[in-house]
Amino acid sequence: MSTATTLERPAETTTEHFDVLIVGAGISGVGAAWHMVHQCPGKTFAVLESQDSFGGTWLTHKYPGIRSDSDLYTFGYRFKPWVGPPIATAAEILTYMGEVIEDNDLGRHIRYGHEIASASWSSEDNLWTIEARRKDTGETVHITANFLWMCQGYYSHKQGYTPQWPGMDSFKGQIVHPQTWPEDLDYKGKKVIVIGSGATAATLVPAIADDCGHVTLLQRSPTYFIPGRNENELANTLRELDAPEEWVHELVRRKILFDQAAFTRRSMEEPEVVKQELLAGVSMFLPEEAVKQHFTPSYRPWRQRIAFVPDGDIFQSVTKGKASVVTDHIDRFTEKGILLKSGKELEADIIITATGFNLNVLGDIAFAVDGKPVDFSKSVTYRGMMFTGLPNLVWVFGYFRASWTLRADIIGDFVARLLKRMDDKGAKKVEVALRPEDRDMKLQPWMDPENFNPGYLMRGMHLLPQRGDKPEWQHTQDYWAEKDELPKIDLDGPEFVYGK
Repeated sequence: MSTATTLERPAETTTEHFDVLIVGAGISGVGAAWHMVHQCPGKTFAVLESQDSFGGTWLTHKYPGIRSDSDLYTFGYRFKPWVGPPIATAAEILTYMGEVIEDNDLGRHIRYGHEIASASWSSEDNLWTIEARRKDTGETVHITANFLWMCQGYYSHKQGYTPQWPGMDSFKGQIVHPQTWPEDLDYKGKKVIVIGSGATAATLVPAIADDCGHVTLLQRSPTYFIPGRNENELANTLRELDAPEEWVHELVRRKILFDQAAFTRRSMEEPEVVKQELLAGVSMFLPEEAVKQHFTPSYRPWRQRIAFVPDGDIFQSVTKGKASVVTDHIDRFTEKGILLKSGKELEADIIITATGFNLNVLGDIAFAVDGKPVDFSKSVTYRGMMFTGLPNLVWVFGYFRASWTLRADIIGDFVARLLKRMDDKGAKKVEVALRPEDRDMKLQPWMDPENFNPGYLMRGMHLLPQRGDKPEWQHTQDYWAEKDELPKIDLDGPEFVYGK
């Protein structure tokens, strides 16, 4: 695993310049650096990361059991074979990313501990100017770049989202959010409540259940899960045949994506059938009454993300009596725990709020174009990666119904192709603009809540750019269409405006 290193700034230089500046050294940023090295070897670039090492999500979150909620054959990079179990721990993912950094000599390009405060575009100079603070010295650093590649994700890493319930100050125990998990948290023998119903809650409960006195999963409404063995039979068979790992990775990846496409399509076309199939999986572990009361969502499959549960571990914890599930609404916190709307009080020593993220847009960096602050909610997105009024910038915003990294790789190809097209044209600037036929287009929120509506997205939708009613002007969230469409984008089309 690669170790974190900080690239030294040249002495006596107050402002450095790069052709491309990548923001973030998580799964997207490390992938972007790989694409720069392999597809744009003649261009200079740097990666700025606010944390002290690479990893992003997998470095931020340190709660017990932290793991992926999608398979690593598709969440992993297309260029780096995955050889472990499909669902991986944070440590395994960090090791994998570290190997990518070391094998491709990416470490020398990454600068850790750099918090970006502002990004300003000058049309006179056709440059972005970045102001950042070095955490180790407190020094202010200025960097100019021709192009910004935003790979910082979609949520704030500093603090997770915790609703403000009445009476929280009166609780005598400890309240913890998984995103800021204390290293010294002692939950052994304690009564613990985990508030939430998503992948984080489903991961945490079985990870701590054996050590707690008892853990209660308190949810407002149920979520869909897919229980199963943390193995891939096709991968096992191919390895028995001594197939090269590159073959294993590619074939298993294709098979998973083929199956996911069918599952997603069926979720839309025959939602009730898919719902019963998902509930049948849970019924293998729990009695019918428990499934009906606590694990039968009111919405159709795929309106929110569906997490894979290795070996049904959360259901096994319930079956063994180590954990219990309560589906109810919180009235208020009390000195001893939580009072529910039903009148029941749950006692606790520790309350864990697995209640989601605080969504942000482009890292909550103060953006300006020619001295005017940028309001992203007033811009229109081009395929969820470029924005009207923002030159020389691409944002990696991945998929919800497929692995995030699939889109990071596709966008890597797009950025490389766009940079080369700019060079061919002798252009110093490129931005997207609505075409004449788009000017009367109906503008809508970033995503249709009828199709996908997790809480963090609904809370922050007003911050995100708008979408149009044409595929070019929205993030369709459809990997299976985009994998063919994005490589064929006509970079000389009227929506691309170049400047010398």
